[in-house]
Amino acid sequence: MSAQTPKYKRILLKLSGEALMGDDAYGINRATINRIVGEVKEVVDLGVQVAVVIGGGNIFRGVAPAAEGMDRATADYMGMLATVMNALALQDAMKHIGLVSRVQSALNIEQVAEPYIRGKAIRYLEEGRVVIFGAGTGNPFFTTDTAAALRGLEISAEIVIKATKVDGIYTDDPKTNPDAMRFTTVSFDEAIGKNLKVMDATALTLCRDQNLPISVFSIFKQGALKRVVMGEDEGTKVLA
Repeated sequence: MSAQTPKYKRILLKLSGEALMGDDAYGINRATINRIVGEVKEVVDLGVQVAVVIGGGNIFRGVAPAAEGMDRATADYMGMLATVMNALALQDAMKHIGLVSRVQSALNIEQVAEPYIRGKAIRYLEEGRVVIFGAGTGNPFFTTDTAAALRGLEISAEIVIKATKVDGIYTDDPKTNPDAMRFTTVSFDEAIGKNLKVMDATALTLCRDQNLPISVFSIFKQGALKRVVMGEDEGTKVLA
């Protein structure tokens, strides 16, 4: 492979809502979201097709105390709406740096986002546009991790790349244990069996059963997304 030939042609990037907060307590940190979309643009400029699933924790965190004792399905729908708000913020930040993107929502909110249509999403990707999937799977009781696995499979992504605050999966918490070692690769069964908190069990099982690899990396490390896409030793890969 030449220096600039990406290992993957089509990826599904899973961003948590918390990733957008930066050092703020909640909400969207402008500098942080601009830096994240800059990293995405680097990868798109290499010719990689990028779809994004975004979480809603940064917005829902502010509502969470009120959601205690609330019907679980209702709380989940509120969380889905938070992800749509994040998707629109991402789209706006992308527009400012010349990235063309489309937001597709699993809930019908046609004034602000088009509905999720698989064929359309694939066509946008083939045209070089970034597709941002909002509202999770559209169903309560499923996380945005599961939505990432599901959408990744539906669009035939070659890998699900999960952006976290830590640069991979470790034997222990690297913040509290300086001797914690980073795994280069782990198996799905190991990740599920040892409860390594890569993604929730539903998402992991779905990826394992369909043989869709996952890569876990830190979105706060400059150029890390590009290194993952180039197939370099960055983060941790979860493989069958």
